[in-house]
Amino acid sequence: MRLTRRIYCRIFQTVFRAALPVLPYRNPKIIPSVAGIADVCRRKHVDSVMIVTDSGIRSLGLTRFLEKTLEENGIAFCIYDRTVANPTIWNVEEARELYLAHGARAIIAFGGGSSMDCAKAAGARIVKPRQSISRMKGLLKVHKKLPLLIAVPTTAGTGSETTLAAVITDSEKHHKYPINDFSLIPRYAVLDYHETLGLPKSITATTGMDALTHAVEAYIGNSTTKETRIMAEEAVHLIYQHLKAAYENGSDKEARSGMLKAAYCAGVAFTKSYVGYIHAVAHSLGGQYGTPHGLANAVILPIVLRMYGPACEKKLARLARNAGVVDRKMKDKEAAGCFVEWVQWMNDTMEIPRHFPEIQEEDIPTMARHADQEGNPLYPVPVLMDRKELEQIYHEVKGR
Repeated sequence: MRLTRRIYCRIFQTVFRAALPVLPYRNPKIIPSVAGIADVCRRKHVDSVMIVTDSGIRSLGLTRFLEKTLEENGIAFCIYDRTVANPTIWNVEEARELYLAHGARAIIAFGGGSSMDCAKAAGARIVKPRQSISRMKGLLKVHKKLPLLIAVPTTAGTGSETTLAAVITDSEKHHKYPINDFSLIPRYAVLDYHETLGLPKSITATTGMDALTHAVEAYIGNSTTKETRIMAEEAVHLIYQHLKAAYENGSDKEARSGMLKAAYCAGVAFTKSYVGYIHAVAHSLGGQYGTPHGLANAVILPIVLRMYGPACEKKLARLARNAGVVDRKMKDKEAAGCFVEWVQWMNDTMEIPRHFPEIQEEDIPTMARHADQEGNPLYPVPVLMDRKELEQIYHEVKGR
């Protein structure tokens, strides 16, 4: 990266970090069970809601208890269940139209990160009907307060129930980009482990490693605070304790509950301290090939940590020690190396691939350009990379 651009990125990140204490971050209020949603609606005088989910979740009957609860409490509802894995502008517009046609007054995002991203973006379009999704791309373009938004995660990984981000795909341009605004943070998050029991192994694995990526990128970046460091350490500790157990036994209540808390903690950490190039590259893969976000993050995480090398060694070692992944007496270089080995071991033992050989060489420059536009200057990464340098990550992810 050119020196002038490097200086600009670091100045931008320094100013943003200095502003953190006065920015209007907030954590969503926690509801311990789905049954508590009706009480919130009554207190807020909401008599009609829209549930945003996907067809898979609805076909499994996972929304039935919520539907029954709303019916018993006289709360009308409509359901948008056409959300796809990487939600598109089309999904957002369809959900918005259903909300308006039904006369809903609140949104319940029920599912994984895709459903939550769709719900957030639909809420933004509802309050800003004259502003397109593409014009909301980037930082602080929404401004207005969304309708009451309640998030019910059915996976433990995205942390979207805590964050100010929604990631939307422009399917025509094969481009995936984030929308970031404080108004997108849900007002309430339902952390009910019952909603994650029996989650398939592959989804448990990739969403769990997604949460790990959030915690790690937040921790090794240059915009951490005492709170975000504590939250990231707690997230990694819980993942170390519970992810393999949840993967091996989908009905393990303690493991499922622990992973929900881990995803929440990681979400709090990265929504304030931001992520890095792992996410920027993952988003471009999702936009170009439809690669599920958690899977992309899982594959990219150990590769980029190795590429960062000594630049993140000290912080990674401290994270590994404080989270209980390695012995506290272990030196920085050894501790950081052991942590990366543990990440790779987790991927391997949960049957997550090491590479994406399907990446096409001719697509790499375009994807690297998108990653560069997303990550610079916003992401406070340990090592700054420009478009050409980012291309190396794609080659490593593709496998040689």
